Amino acid sequence: MADYDLAIIGGGLNGVSLARDAAGRGLRVILFEQGDLGGAASSATPRLIHGDLSVLERRGFWRVRRALAERRTWLKIAPHLVRPMQFVIPAHAEERPPWLLRAGLLLYDRLSGRSGLPDATTLDITHHPVGNALKRPFGTAFAYSDCVVDDSRLVVLTARDAAERGAAIRTGARCVRADRTDIWRLAVVDRGHRRTITSRALANATGAWTPMVAETVLRHQQVPMAATQMSQIIVPSLFESDNVYVFQNNDGRLIFAQPLERDFTLIGTVTHEFTGDPAIVAMRGADVGYLCEAASRYFRDRVTPTDVVRTVSGVNLTLASVRGRDGTTLFHARRRKAPLITIFGGDVTTSRLRAERAVTHLTPFYPMSPPWTAGTALSGGDFAWDRFDTEVDLARDRWRFLSEPQARRLVAAYGSRLPAVLGEVKTREELGPTFGSELTGAEVRYLMDHEWARFPDDVLWRRSKLGLTMPATDRDALAAFMAGAS
Repeated sequence: MADYDLAIIGGGLNGVSLARDAAGRGLRVILFEQGDLGGAASSATPRLIHGDLSVLERRGFWRVRRALAERRTWLKIAPHLVRPMQFVIPAHAEERPPWLLRAGLLLYDRLSGRSGLPDATTLDITHHPVGNALKRPFGTAFAYSDCVVDDSRLVVLTARDAAERGAAIRTGARCVRADRTDIWRLAVVDRGHRRTITSRALANATGAWTPMVAETVLRHQQVPMAATQMSQIIVPSLFESDNVYVFQNNDGRLIFAQPLERDFTLIGTVTHEFTGDPAIVAMRGADVGYLCEAASRYFRDRVTPTDVVRTVSGVNLTLASVRGRDGTTLFHARRRKAPLITIFGGDVTTSRLRAERAVTHLTPFYPMSPPWTAGTALSGGDFAWDRFDTEVDLARDRWRFLSEPQARRLVAAYGSRLPAVLGEVKTREELGPTFGSELTGAEVRYLMDHEWARFPDDVLWRRSKLGLTMPATDRDALAAFMAGAS
């Protein structure tokens, strides 16, 4: 008998979503990630849960409707991570005509069904706060509803949920060989120790490394794939209004500018074909300049490359013959051969549905429960999405030393699991040492014990974005603290 029903290689969003879905259906699951969860492209997404207006423009009506249905699902199951927000498109005389934008947004609302979010509307931004940061020529804008998401925390909390349903999550573990008979026999180097495990099925969810793993580890022939680099820039905050701007660039692309961690703005995304090692992804200077110029067409304050605090890049895969945002799932099973799932690409919005369909491929091979993830809250998400502010107020009532910004960050990160992080403390001093202005020893210990954080970057860039503001001396202190706590 095999040790597991499903072994998964890769701890990005596709991999952990598979683990959560399969574990919740009663399968014995193990996941191997050679680095940190969400350490590559899953932490470099546009951070949007949306139907995508560009797909609507290309008449992908069914895809938009399906994505908007998933948007409703995410609001229901992850209200701490997925935040509704007003998206604002300033009307530009040289780009899409206003009547076309208005008609498109009306259709977008129709496709979204009864979402509970405000319908699209027209704004006079000469007398509206969203116009304060924009150049004077823009007097009219169109506003509609969509959502933003903390992509890297979504990965970690999906893994956390999978673990609580019985999945074994192994970070710092690399699969070096996989032999296929009626079961899979995997050789794994787990934090320096080599061991062998067996599984009835295997999933290759290694993202940009999918072709390499298929060739060198699985020795399985793959279909041609194409790699695309996606990049964004982070700059100091350009606006105070609580919304996302959608800018029409002069090449027809839509550029998003969204609030990030109170003091910053995330601008993106620019994409291009990628060749090379996906472990070494750097944003090109020309792409930085492109996004700066695109933003400067609209913002009153000019954005230059010297304003860029950090660049964010990742590599995504698609089938060479099909360029789409829904991702690809390939299923390979032969007589007397253990099944193989290959899953890659796709966006955050459809990740849950993609995993559900992939696991369903295994139903002919062994019994399992029916699909379930659409109706069950993610870890910490057991409250209604429109009660987020109430959760913040409750947190401040319970831990009176929290400021409102601190409470918002913590509720957005942990939701109803916040008591497991802060416990019954009455003062901030009881939480242990402080690193930067917000991170405490108690939170770091929780991340190490329950969310697989091993190194400072795991905490500062994936479990949070506190690396944007933390001084170097505090980073050194954090590293020493984690070394002593491990």
